[in-house]
Amino acid sequence: MSTRARPAAQSRGGVDDVGRSVVAILLTDVEPAVRLNAALEAEGIETVTISPMDDVRGEMRRARPTVVVLTGALLDGANIALVRQLLWDNVPVLGFTDVSDPTLRDRLREIGYAETWSKPVRIDEVVDAVRRRLERQRLAELTGLVGESAGIREVLVKVEQIAPVSSTLLIEGESGTGKELVARAIHRLSPRRGKPFIAVNVGALPETLLESELFGHEKGSFTGAAERRLGRFELADTGTLFLDEIGEIPQSTQVKLLRVLEEREVTRVGGSQSIPIDVRVVAATNRPLREHVEEGGFRADLFYRLNVLSVYLPPLRERRDDIPLLVRRFVSEFSALHDREFQGISADALALLVEYAWPGNVRELRNLVESMVVLAHGREIVADDIPRSIREGGGRRLLPVHVGPVLQGAERAQGRELEFIVRSLVELKLQVEELRRRMDVETRVVQMAPGSPVMPAGWVGEVRPSAPLNGGLPYDGLSAGGAGYPGMGRGIEPREQGAPPPVITLDASMTMADIERVAILAALRDSAGNRRKAAERLGIGERTLYRKLREYEGAEEGEADSALDET
Repeated sequence: MSTRARPAAQSRGGVDDVGRSVVAILLTDVEPAVRLNAALEAEGIETVTISPMDDVRGEMRRARPTVVVLTGALLDGANIALVRQLLWDNVPVLGFTDVSDPTLRDRLREIGYAETWSKPVRIDEVVDAVRRRLERQRLAELTGLVGESAGIREVLVKVEQIAPVSSTLLIEGESGTGKELVARAIHRLSPRRGKPFIAVNVGALPETLLESELFGHEKGSFTGAAERRLGRFELADTGTLFLDEIGEIPQSTQVKLLRVLEEREVTRVGGSQSIPIDVRVVAATNRPLREHVEEGGFRADLFYRLNVLSVYLPPLRERRDDIPLLVRRFVSEFSALHDREFQGISADALALLVEYAWPGNVRELRNLVESMVVLAHGREIVADDIPRSIREGGGRRLLPVHVGPVLQGAERAQGRELEFIVRSLVELKLQVEELRRRMDVETRVVQMAPGSPVMPAGWVGEVRPSAPLNGGLPYDGLSAGGAGYPGMGRGIEPREQGAPPPVITLDASMTMADIERVAILAALRDSAGNRRKAAERLGIGERTLYRKLREYEGAEEGEADSALDET
């Protein structure tokens, strides 16, 4: 029978509307369980203890714990099944083991245990870990940001640091990464919670209406202004104003916005009275705003005024380890919404989702999961339920390749960025849908004087018909074939400090496998054989890189055996 311990004191810092936190302790080993329960009670953390003789799963459903601690028998079949079920429910499981063995620790991590300790356990370390998990869960509930990656943990820490103050904030991140979620979370954690939170997508407003929407207007100030209207700044008074896509506002409005931020007062269109306001401004952009300033499209003084505090939201392709957590969260959410029961998602289907590049980030993943939940035939999402565009375009992103020159000539941009299509690689037998999406690069045409040095164009692919595959593909002096090949990840020397960025030359006769192999070798060379860094640069998971290396090593051994047979 389970027993529940009420908190002796209020849990540390939080918002009133965040759900309660409960730690469930499974009494597999009674002595450390009792000590942990007492220590958590002393910290004001609510606990429930469950005997392994009880209906453990039923007790877990009733308790709805935030964190679960198993005090022993971590490799017991019933406990492994329990851990996997809790993992599906996004509940972290901590465990105590009788054996101190790094190999066992790795195996437990593969099963799904978030953290493990060898006995005898230092209870204070476990309490600290539980507190961190509870705090992370609280912030995740507030922000809606799901993940265990370093990038998301950094965002959650910054959110809590930034929330109590009233300084302006700039949130940068690609479309679909959750910028408005972060803005709302900061508002909910701030002293302004309970006050207005007004969100405006300034990029969606016509230039002729933008100032009226932001600052308001007086009756008769323009045709159609039949009555006075309050702007968003006045409506957000004492609260928070979220300005999305701030990089899209015209120069004329930028000047007026800067004045409002500096003077903390607003003048309606057609009016003469300055109206004091008390508003915290949170701005967001999906483009590198500092580069936009350098190109002349955004005022530097306004950028500095907005960028007092900043948060960067990493794209989903930079935190692939979070994809399984997000998928499980969305499957649970949409299963309940559409009254469908799912056992989960198959390993091969999940692997396809992890490998995909997600140009639409979390928003794209969320919408895809909802469609799969609605349309899947069985009780488990399998690979066939995933759209073909995802299955075939998964991990086949062409490695971004740095090349020297930018296109010359053209007219001066007069301080505004010119959008143009750089060029796209001819298909080259690469049936990679993402290639077409990724090769449209936004850049600024730079007019240069004759004879002046050429500026870098950014990260694009370069196709040269001059280097056949059997002649090797130069990558900073390294050949991908013949005697110059040092092995995948072994004996690779780093690029010399100060050396120019490397170039991969692609040949029209190359297959996708050829390009993939050369790209992996190139990344390993540039990271001095560090596989983790190479995987990050390639935009793939570390496990995927390991698998590819094993495939290449197997192929090399097969070639060597064939050569011996011929002799």
